[in-house]
Amino acid sequence: MGTLIVGASVAGVRTAQALRDMGYTESITMLGEERHSPYDKPPISKDMLGTGTGAPVPLLSDEQLVELDVDLRLGVRAESLDLVNRFVIASDGREYPFHDLVIATGVTPRTLPGSENLRGVHTLRTADDAHTVRSQLMTSTHVVVIGAGFIGAEFAAAARSHGVRVDMVEPQQIPMAHVLGDVVGAELSRLHVLNGVTVHTGVGVAALVGDGQVEGVTLTDGRTLRADLVVVGIGAIPATGWLESSGLPLDNGVVCDARLRAEGAEHVYAAGDVARWPSPHADGLVRIEHWTNANEHGAIVAASITGAPVTPSPPPPYVWSDQYGQRIQIAGRPAEGELARAVGAVDSPPYAAIYTSPEGRVVGALVVDDPRLFMKCRKAITTGSTVDGLDIVLGLDPAN
Repeated sequence: MGTLIVGASVAGVRTAQALRDMGYTESITMLGEERHSPYDKPPISKDMLGTGTGAPVPLLSDEQLVELDVDLRLGVRAESLDLVNRFVIASDGREYPFHDLVIATGVTPRTLPGSENLRGVHTLRTADDAHTVRSQLMTSTHVVVIGAGFIGAEFAAAARSHGVRVDMVEPQQIPMAHVLGDVVGAELSRLHVLNGVTVHTGVGVAALVGDGQVEGVTLTDGRTLRADLVVVGIGAIPATGWLESSGLPLDNGVVCDARLRAEGAEHVYAAGDVARWPSPHADGLVRIEHWTNANEHGAIVAASITGAPVTPSPPPPYVWSDQYGQRIQIAGRPAEGELARAVGAVDSPPYAAIYTSPEGRVVGALVVDDPRLFMKCRKAITTGSTVDGLDIVLGLDPAN
């Protein structure tokens, strides 16, 4: 029966590739909910919305897809899982049997109440989402972005590249403070302001205004912002609704062990954003919504299926964001440390922020527009080095 992979994005594709690389010769079937061939997700909120072509970036060429020898079923959504009889029921009415099952369904964006039947209110998860938003952006004059995380920030930057007025609404007093702390969060917020975005912090959304088409956003402080396009970036939840009656352990994702095997279920694995597992770079179980995490999970799952050793340990988490012509790179887990160094400014990069554990070891870093410095920071996280070793490359006097 071979392996059934549910999900045709990075985690699913990398699992299939790793299986073949490890000599796996059994059949592989992959279900993809979208009609597009597998494509890269980060450009959805980056190149596809800005000044690029607007087309999805394929994960595989046609030749690579043929060589992979995968039965790819596009436009097919998993609807339920029968663990006893070992098959998945899908939206095409078919039962897909498996010997090994890989769950790589990712996440579903959170939405705002009242947005269901209101045109002009969107989330960003798929290439179709990006295409719709981009086309509406071309004719919009007032855009409101809900949420100042990376999705919201990248869309705000893309909208400004088209000359559109942008208001950004963020419930936190300082955007990204829960991840990066007040100092760095304020610096990133300043980047938006310097590029013409009006940032409203410490305030939420009370209601969406409009009859059929969005016309504005009423805030919890009573103000109403004019809007003909609203993009919502307020986080996501694991796409596990189809697994609710399966008996699998679900707790903010599919609960897995260190080899990404679903707890209490033989031959069932999870990969990517949907997997909650004991990452070697965190305490306890975590679910990491990073492209690199999904990319690395493929090799771990393939090794678990084939019985190969899982080596080496995955590198520290890594995420990047392109905003206003600048590249922001983050490695490690800054939220688990304290800010030890902050050098430079976002309006005159490079800018760097280093986070350390109570013992002084580097556990996280944010760097703007300095790839060389970022690689040194990432190495320091991997090796558990102290922050003192970075002072010279940060331009600081290690003696002070």
